[in-house]
Amino acid sequence: MAKLREECGVFGVYSRDTYDIAGTVYYGLFSLQHRGQESCGIVVNNDGLFQTYKDLGLVNDVFSQDVLNRFDAGSMAVGHVRYGTTGATDRNNVQPIVVNHVKGSMALAHNGNLTNAFELRSALELKGSIFHTTSDTEVISYIITEERLVSSSIEKAVSRAMDRIQGAYSLIIMSPKKLIAARDEFGFRPLCYGVTEDGRYIVASESCALDTVGAAFVRDVEPGEILVFDEHGVRSITDHCHQQKKQTCVFEFVYFARPDSVIDGSSVHEARKRAGMFLAKEHPVEADVVIGVPDSGTDAAIGYALESGIPYENGFIKNKYIGRTFIAPGQKSRENQVKIKLNPISSIVKGKRVVVIDDSIVRGTTSQRTMRLLRDAGAREIHLRISAPPFMNPCYYGTDIDSRDNLIACHHSVEEIRDLIGVDSLGYLSLEGVKAIAGTAPEGFCTACFNGDYPTDIPKDTRKSRFEGKLSESPKYRKP
Repeated sequence: MAKLREECGVFGVYSRDTYDIAGTVYYGLFSLQHRGQESCGIVVNNDGLFQTYKDLGLVNDVFSQDVLNRFDAGSMAVGHVRYGTTGATDRNNVQPIVVNHVKGSMALAHNGNLTNAFELRSALELKGSIFHTTSDTEVISYIITEERLVSSSIEKAVSRAMDRIQGAYSLIIMSPKKLIAARDEFGFRPLCYGVTEDGRYIVASESCALDTVGAAFVRDVEPGEILVFDEHGVRSITDHCHQQKKQTCVFEFVYFARPDSVIDGSSVHEARKRAGMFLAKEHPVEADVVIGVPDSGTDAAIGYALESGIPYENGFIKNKYIGRTFIAPGQKSRENQVKIKLNPISSIVKGKRVVVIDDSIVRGTTSQRTMRLLRDAGAREIHLRISAPPFMNPCYYGTDIDSRDNLIACHHSVEEIRDLIGVDSLGYLSLEGVKAIAGTAPEGFCTACFNGDYPTDIPKDTRKSRFEGKLSESPKYRKP
């Protein structure tokens, strides 16, 4: 696992008239591609009839023009891009999930992880439910369906389901007549909505997707809030709001989100610059140039340079055409992938003392290879600065850190990590620093992966199996 992965991106559209709505969802999903690159799907609602297309692959690969042309015009649609932290990578787990029941149809797209998914799934199976996927999204769909059968409306069913499901969930739910947006009581994962000039409502994981389809940002969905989009406009249901302290995942600002997004009122770009400035104060060093590891390290590198007075340069070229599906043949595929994805500019680093800014060190193997590229390019000194604290604990809310066994910081000191990855100095952003990067109250963030302070009960059984590789894969990396 070279980098942390976040689970999903969700996107929805409500319109009072019918039009070529699949094209809008396509562009929205394309702008959220960074949140999930394993699979994608679109469901279009044409007067209560649902058309679905979903498959493994990137958005522009799955949705060719021919596929998009097959969709009828519609007034509502929901889309999803996935990187699964739970469940296998196969077509059965591709979202959105569509459920047909006696009161109609429902399409559901989900970002996050439930902490009680295993218990809920076991109880449902004992009552006769048959599951077709291994994701907790299907659990949510069953719970909402159960509640819908005894509720007078889809929004009441969602509200009652929120009493039963626990953990992280940003949901977009489509019924024959309504589009529903819901965010868990802690607000772990982002969700916002906007409106186009012609009055179409857009719901998305990040505001960058609103920009892409020409929608003006209205606001974030509040933690615990349910928004109902229908023929009457927008209604807010706040029965679950203010039940918990806000706990947005701080790594949305450090790495997951696009820098041009605004989450809960804070610019991601400015937050990353602020992280770099904090790093310069906490871990100063004499150097000739500051560079960032693309893409999420770039903004923090700019901040470090501004605060330190050391010139910023673009020290790496990133190949824009290499995705997660890239397959490198041959024995040295891992090294080759690093070289193909990133290449240092030797004229920037040769003979110089270089400050390198990156967002994280997970296993350490990728950092080791990246630093070796800089050495080979002639860097005289390398001072690595990380815009987050060390990862010390599993995440249960939608990030694929499932075990301490795979985290380098759990087995080595900072000095040992410095030597293992081959740099002259290493500094992590402090916990206090990362809590302040968005310029909001420190209690507004979940930092459990750093300090173990979980805002919810820890699940007894997650059945997660997403972590790839072992620490011992690197020849220079051995657990004590």
